[in-house]
Amino acid sequence: MKLNVYNSSGTKTDKSVTLSKAVFGIEPNDHAIYLDVKRYRAAQRQGTHDTLHRGLVSGSTRKIKKQKGTGTARAGSIKNPLFRGGGTTFGPEPRDYTQKLNHKVKQLARRSALSYKAKEKAIKVVDGMKMDAPKTQAFMGMMKGLEVADQKTLVVLSSPNNAVYLSSRNSSKHRVMVASDLSTYDILDCNTLILVDDAHKVIEGLLK
Repeated sequence: MKLNVYNSSGTKTDKSVTLSKAVFGIEPNDHAIYLDVKRYRAAQRQGTHDTLHRGLVSGSTRKIKKQKGTGTARAGSIKNPLFRGGGTTFGPEPRDYTQKLNHKVKQLARRSALSYKAKEKAIKVVDGMKMDAPKTQAFMGMMKGLEVADQKTLVVLSSPNNAVYLSSRNSSKHRVMVASDLSTYDILDCNTLILVDDAHKVIEGLLK
C-alpha cells in the first residue's frame, strides 16, 4: 500500500512510502482484536478495591451475650457481619486483573487493527515534527494543517520526542506515543493514525 508523505504544515511532498502488506494489508481477525482489547482494558484496572471482613474490623472479641436462653440467635462477637459496624461478608479484596495472551495473538491483533485503518484510509505519513520547545499552539497548527484538528488522532513517533509529547498534553483529542508502545486499543481508539518519520518501519520491524 503506497501513501503520500506530508510535511508538518500539511503540504503534500513529492515523497511516498509503501506500507508492508504483511502488517497493514492482512485480512483482519476480529476475535484476536477482541482478546487483545479485553486484555488491555483489564490491565488498566488497579485492583485495589477492598472491604473489611470480620477479621479486620476493630473491636472486642468477647462474647456479647450468653449462648442460650435469650430467645434470639447466638452471637459470638460484635464484629459479626450481621451487626451494624461489623465486617463485610464476601466483600471485594485486592486482586490482579492481568490476563495472559500469547505473543503471536497480540501481534495478529495489532496487524488486524492497522489493516482496518489502512482500509479506511485513516493513516497519514508525516516526514517529521521538529519542535525546539513545547508549544501547544504550534502543535495544534500542525494538526490543523493536516486537516485533523477536529478528529481524534494518535501521533506515532519513531523515537521519543519530549517537546512534541508535552505540546499535545493540553489537547483532549490528540495523543502522542512511541511506535514501540503502540497497542491494539490505541490504534482503534482514534479516527486518524499519523505516522511520523520512520514510525511505520519500527512498527513493521516489531510485527513482521
